Amino acid sequence: MKSKTNQVIITYILISLFVAIISHKLILHFISNESTTFYGFIKDLTFILITGIIFKLILSKNDKRNINNFQKLKKINNDIRESNEKYDIVAKATSDTIWDWKIQENSFTWNKGIESVFGYSEEQIGSNSNWWFDKIHPEDSIKMSIKLYSFIELRTDNWQDQYRFKCADDSYKYVLDRGFLLKDNNGKAVRMIGAIQDITKQKEEELRLKLLETVITQSKDAIILIEPNPDKIGVPKIMYTNPAFTVMSGFSDKEVLGQTPTIFMGPNSDEKEYLKLMNALETEQECIIETISYKKNRDEFWVRFSMIPIYNTDSELSHWLSIQRDVTDEKMLEIEKEQLIRELTQNNKDLKQFSYITSHNLRAPLSNLIGLLNLIEETTIDNEELNEILVGFNKSTHLLNDTINDLVKVIIIRDNPSIQKENILINSALEKVLSQLNSQIELHKPLINLDFNKVDSIYVNEAYLESILSNLLSNSIKYQNPKEELKITIFTYEVNNTIVLIFKDNGIGINLDRHREKVFGLYQRFHTYPNSKGLGLYLVKTQVETMGGTIEIESEVNVGTAFTLTFKKEG
Repeated sequence: MKSKTNQVIITYILISLFVAIISHKLILHFISNESTTFYGFIKDLTFILITGIIFKLILSKNDKRNINNFQKLKKINNDIRESNEKYDIVAKATSDTIWDWKIQENSFTWNKGIESVFGYSEEQIGSNSNWWFDKIHPEDSIKMSIKLYSFIELRTDNWQDQYRFKCADDSYKYVLDRGFLLKDNNGKAVRMIGAIQDITKQKEEELRLKLLETVITQSKDAIILIEPNPDKIGVPKIMYTNPAFTVMSGFSDKEVLGQTPTIFMGPNSDEKEYLKLMNALETEQECIIETISYKKNRDEFWVRFSMIPIYNTDSELSHWLSIQRDVTDEKMLEIEKEQLIRELTQNNKDLKQFSYITSHNLRAPLSNLIGLLNLIEETTIDNEELNEILVGFNKSTHLLNDTINDLVKVIIIRDNPSIQKENILINSALEKVLSQLNSQIELHKPLINLDFNKVDSIYVNEAYLESILSNLLSNSIKYQNPKEELKITIFTYEVNNTIVLIFKDNGIGINLDRHREKVFGLYQRFHTYPNSKGLGLYLVKTQVETMGGTIEIESEVNVGTAFTLTFKKEG
């Protein structure tokens, strides 16, 4: 600045001197009085020097003023640049989207957050407030606009609101918008600067927590939150209980907060379960406890509860969660069930013992009776009445013997549920049965149709299969329709890795509407046939199920009966 001032002064003096000299030469050319012209020249030089000095003083003073102004402007620019840098750093650090709204001009500017947070490119961003309001979710727009303009009218300084803001991909984010209002000297709102913060994750977490709170408060199970750090006696204190806990125990939340779960224990609480709980708390392991607990009025009830450790993001234990349920009714039913099982087991043992004793004690006298009857048969008896009595006695004795043999078979099956099985040819087993029933076959001459082309063998116990076929054949012959020729059909096929055996006849049938539930029961009779014992179908079902199979029946009175026997294939 000083060098420029000196240059200006020197230039001024030189030009003035040059003009003065030229002027002096011209005057000498026209005026002959040299003394007068010399005096005028000296006066001009003096004037030039004085004015130069004056100009220098004036210019120096202006230079100082300009230097001060320059320093001030430089400082202001530095402050503005520093402020802008801080503004950019804060905007980046907070991930806020900054906006500037000049209200009177309705001009709107955004920082780079509108691109990084919401995905809008520079070309997509509008320059007025209409673009901003258009991006607010329709459900939030009216409410937000009313609050904003009410704020501007009231001319308060700070404003904030939450709403949903549309992104470039048409999705919405929850935002927290905060603004500061600038006013002119008359208090009129002229400008507003704000910052939009993306709170979508917080909002989603808030909604999730509200949902979780609803689940906990509405749960029918009692839920208790317990602190992680145990007190002096080693049991942590209760921090929270839901309403279901009050219903279950009678304690209000105020009465148990700060207490330990030991207040629910009493004389009949299970000490082993308590030790199990203590061990779980010590090792921070989940556990399930079932014990007698005590209500506020000291009534006993059975409770089943879990203790679940809850960890924070640093994998540190933050809480214990206990979910409790009153299982008194369930426990009482379980106790009754166990008592019934014990009683039934004992009754079964007693019945089995009675069956053994009865069958054993009856077999010896029956054998003697049968032997005596055989001897009598070799003796000629002329008395017809006596002979008729002996025939009836003989028939009843053999019938009783058959009944005892069937009972023994049932007992043997029940005592030996695991039996040896092998692939048995159905034809071979059936031939043995037909041979045993030869006399009945010859007498009634049934038409027997067999079809084992699809499956010719079954993986079963041979003796059981023969017994099943024998009982079914005997029943078909015994309960044939006297008005029709007896027809029996037996065939097999395979389905879904099982072998199905169908046994059908056209006998007198069974009224299943009345007797379906009793068909396979013990000592169930559905006809007035004199030699019926009510053991055959019970024995068949027992043998089929012992071999892992199933049996079903379909029957219609005076039409016939069909049995469907299903067995698993080998392996």
